[in-house]
Amino acid sequence: MTLPPYLRDPRTIVGLVIVLAVFLTAVFAPLLAPHDPDTQDLLWVLLPPSWQPGGDPNFPLGTDSLGRDVLSRLIYSARVAMTVAIVSAVGAMILGTIAALLAGYFGGWVDTLISRTVDVWISFPPVVLSLILIVGLGVGLDKVILAIILVDWTRFCRVLRAEVILVRQQAYVSAARMLGQSHFITLSREVLPAVVPLIITLFSLEMGIAVTVEAILSFVGMGVSANIPAWGQMIADARMNIYDSPWGLFLPIAAVFVTVAGFNLLGEGLRKGLDARQNTSRGV
Repeated sequence: MTLPPYLRDPRTIVGLVIVLAVFLTAVFAPLLAPHDPDTQDLLWVLLPPSWQPGGDPNFPLGTDSLGRDVLSRLIYSARVAMTVAIVSAVGAMILGTIAALLAGYFGGWVDTLISRTVDVWISFPPVVLSLILIVGLGVGLDKVILAIILVDWTRFCRVLRAEVILVRQQAYVSAARMLGQSHFITLSREVLPAVVPLIITLFSLEMGIAVTVEAILSFVGMGVSANIPAWGQMIADARMNIYDSPWGLFLPIAAVFVTVAGFNLLGEGLRKGLDARQNTSRGV
């Protein structure tokens, strides 16, 4: 059986494996974590990993400055990362796709209004704009997700708008309008399916961006609540003891890096495999 093009790229497979691993870790965190991530034990502070001198097998990756199990906190932090990645990417995708379809399909003043709004919005650095929104919205998981949606919908809109303009000029779209189809039917049945591959690619890449933004916001204390484990919080806490416990800093950084790399590899692989024009040029 011949595999579809998007499954032939090794980057897609590697990215999919990483993303699934992080997702399953988040879903089954209560079963995988050896300890409660918030349980403190000041008798076991800054323990090294179990394979190093002074380590304890009960704490495979050691403990932090409050005696909390690092492995358990890493596992539970995956829940925050995946929740933010999925929900914020869905929200940004919906908002950005609707704006792109309207701007690219109707053109004229509609396109001008949406395009100028996007230009003004993206003139601000994304992380700085997220911080400003968090200051106004407040701290919390839902506030982080809303801030990312309000910032990153422009990524979808700007890229998809150009694709919608190209699709709108195709003969089958003109034929649909000549047959009397309404604008809504034409957009939903003719234009939207043509840009779905690009939407899937942008969605995958956006999840990686969301993980990074969430980690930055948590690092500066403007992300999730302090009682919720998050990789950014772990990095912020561990930097104070970097010389005594370098593993406490390295491990959450590695978790963010691997997760974002997985989303990027998956998105790049999907882009190569789902882009019909590239596949046609290669004879697929």
